[in-house]
Amino acid sequence: MTAATDGVVIEVVDSVLRLVIDRPERKGSITPAGVRRMVEALEAASSDDTLRAVLISSAGDDFCTGSDWVSSNSAGGQKPRPGNLQRRTALQAHRLIAVMLEIQLPIVSSVRGWAAGLGCQIALASDFTVATDTSRFWLPFTKRGFTPDSGATWLLPRLIGVARAKDLLMLGREVTGTEAADWGMIHRAVPETELDEAVGQLVDQLVASATVALGLTKRCIHSALDGGIVAAMSDEALALELSARSSDFREGLAAFTERRDANFEGR
Repeated sequence: MTAATDGVVIEVVDSVLRLVIDRPERKGSITPAGVRRMVEALEAASSDDTLRAVLISSAGDDFCTGSDWVSSNSAGGQKPRPGNLQRRTALQAHRLIAVMLEIQLPIVSSVRGWAAGLGCQIALASDFTVATDTSRFWLPFTKRGFTPDSGATWLLPRLIGVARAKDLLMLGREVTGTEAADWGMIHRAVPETELDEAVGQLVDQLVASATVALGLTKRCIHSALDGGIVAAMSDEALALELSARSSDFREGLAAFTERRDANFEGR
């Protein structure tokens, strides 16, 4: 594994972009510089035809406990102008969540320990989050006297419904990995000893899949959340036209005709 810069290790292994949050001494909290590195890596990956999937994990006992407010505000100096938080959030935490939803590569998050604040939102914005059954998901915003960010008020109601979203966002309820999976917050919860194997199998499955079709399907799902069925079917028609032009589509048809497993190459 390469050395961490700004608390994030970025590397490509077997067509998978791996983002590892490497700040165990701060329970995986991320500085603004670390967030920006993740954004830049994902933006570059969006046009990298050699990549088939993205894996986000941590090097410590906790996945991510949110933005590191202490480190980012400890430099001292002059008090920032009013509106500083609003201006920079759009280019930091909010941009990270947005690009995760926009990128046409499947994103898997591997969660152990705490996923709180921005860490929880990263898990929710991933296409597939696999967590240990004892991991903890927490959105402590109102407990600290401020309001949710990073897409929390958009993602949670769509994943688990309004009543449960209010429980987490307004009352600050913590949920385990098992509860999160049961509620539909995440893809799956497994015993800690099985986490790496479960994540590895899922990533391998995604890498072996038709990357163009996966990316377009992801795009259609997210677009449909804000529109009606007519707009959704229009997006589906466009995605069908594009995916039908891919080499993987031709391979899929050939495999069906020849009664064998498809050998997709992500093109």
